[in-house]
Amino acid sequence: MFNSKKLERIKAQARLIFKASFLENLSAAERYEFLQLCHSRSYKADEYIYYQGDPGTGMYLIEAGEVELKVDGEGDIPPEIFLLSAPEAFGMLSLSHEMRRLSTARCVTETKLLGFFRPDLERLQDRHPKIAIKLHEMLNILLARQLQATIQNLEKVTGKTFAYSLILEEFYRKSGHQNEENLS
Repeated sequence: MFNSKKLERIKAQARLIFKASFLENLSAAERYEFLQLCHSRSYKADEYIYYQGDPGTGMYLIEAGEVELKVDGEGDIPPEIFLLSAPEAFGMLSLSHEMRRLSTARCVTETKLLGFFRPDLERLQDRHPKIAIKLHEMLNILLARQLQATIQNLEKVTGKTFAYSLILEEFYRKSGHQNEENLS
């Protein structure tokens, strides 16, 4: 049977899953299935979760504590730091896209996280394909929002023509629709 401490932990995790905006398109039952595949992780203050440039293997939801995401600066540019707390999630794009980590994640305080990794996503796809599809849809929405924000910021710095051309050039070069000679 469950002891009261374990039951309280399960209740806290359920509350976290219901507060996570990342999962807003999932029903209560679907969020419960997602929670069943999550892994509890505890970190001490100043402990690192991952480093910028590491292969991305999954995402985390902050259950308690604070996590600092730091993007290393180049040359004279200072690093960018983002402070996250519950119920925020991070690392989502590495879940379904083989992306290297864009930041270093360090626990500022003692921290409890729920991890959800690629093998968990594969299990979800096997057990509950409809839930996995919804999760992929949310990841794609997040990716599209980030791409749109990046294009807008790039446009401010380089101008619309260069920003849009860069996006199209990258797409067509990677997809093989056009050879490099025709891009200039």
